[in-house]
Amino acid sequence: MLLAPLALLMGAPPANAVVLCLAQADQTGCVTGTVGNRANPVEGVDVTLLDADGVEVDSLTTEADGKFSFQVTEAGDYFVSVGELPDGLEVRPPAERFQGPDGSILVTVALGGSVSPDLNVRSVDFDAGGDSFGDQIIQSIAQGLRLGLLLALASVGLSLIYGTTGLSNFAHAEQVTLGGMVAYGLCNVAGINLWVGIVLTTLICGFSGFLQDFVMWKPLRKRGLGLTQMMIVTIGLSLAAQYAFQFFVGASQQKVVVRNFDVVELGPIRLTGMSFVAMGVALVAIAIVGYVLLYTRVGQATRAVSDNPALAAASGIDVDKIIRMVWVVAAGLAGLGGVFYALVVSNGIRWDTGMQILLLLFAAVTLGGLGTAFGAFVGAIIIGLVVELAGPLGAPGDLKYAVALVILIVLLMVRPQGLLGRAARVG
Repeated sequence: MLLAPLALLMGAPPANAVVLCLAQADQTGCVTGTVGNRANPVEGVDVTLLDADGVEVDSLTTEADGKFSFQVTEAGDYFVSVGELPDGLEVRPPAERFQGPDGSILVTVALGGSVSPDLNVRSVDFDAGGDSFGDQIIQSIAQGLRLGLLLALASVGLSLIYGTTGLSNFAHAEQVTLGGMVAYGLCNVAGINLWVGIVLTTLICGFSGFLQDFVMWKPLRKRGLGLTQMMIVTIGLSLAAQYAFQFFVGASQQKVVVRNFDVVELGPIRLTGMSFVAMGVALVAIAIVGYVLLYTRVGQATRAVSDNPALAAASGIDVDKIIRMVWVVAAGLAGLGGVFYALVVSNGIRWDTGMQILLLLFAAVTLGGLGTAFGAFVGAIIIGLVVELAGPLGAPGDLKYAVALVILIVLLMVRPQGLLGRAARVG
């Protein structure tokens, strides 16, 4: 009885929306994915699921997010068939072992598991002079800079928290999700102007960082809890936040605003106008953080706490006050990043959006050098570029995220302290 009004309040998805499949052990399996990709989904495409005998199991038409989701009750082989695409587009051919009849894609589903066929699209004239390889590289660089700047908003805060407290905060990615969720509630449900909603979201997320430190982290520090135990607490906090998002907002993807932004073309680069706004805001926000760290007394105190908290306290610096300020700034930046990530990259926000980019955030922080805000910025840009460039260079689907992590491992084997980190004596 209570859930129905709550669903209406939070903006439950319409009846014809794609319902997210949740696999259950020994009961159901899932076939889910996106026609296109997160940056460029394709709307209005018929997707059909066929069993091993070619009999239709289910079908649907993609919405603006390009997503599809099917649930099956029997394990085995299935075929995913895609209907007519908009003029000039085709699904990239899968590997030979996944090719089914009539252009369908073979998937093998296990009960309790989920499988996602690769339905990335490309220009029909790719081999005949359409989007050339050079144009694709330039487009991917632009998308990589966009992704890198949005990752930097979150990773800079994550690095500041590590630098001042030594804590690896696995719940930081949920601050990104929180930003998107709060913006969805303010702009989509409550109808507040988008720009006002973005400002309010950043303030609300910053206040959530204040509450976290005041209610939980400061008392734990005072009790002398070890960093390992506190890291485990962040994992529990992350899981609790994910379940809370599902309870209050649901498991389906929600849009911050229900409208499409105009596409701006600069030569071979095609991005929405909102993408350029997001990149500009991210640059300004990170520049302000850099200026504060380098040229203000608060920034000097923050760097002193990061270098040696005990010596900073002996010098008259209020260490707890500095740490609390870092939590506020880190949460606010992550929330801001979450809003723009939902607007221009993932085409919406879901309960697990932060979890999907958690490893990328840690990769950026580690690549740049643990505890260095500027290193996190550089690392995030590199990770963003690698992720987006991996696609045109041959990495299928979400394997491009693995490519970024492989490069991280290789670089750390050469330079363990990261790009801008300081070498430390061990032993």
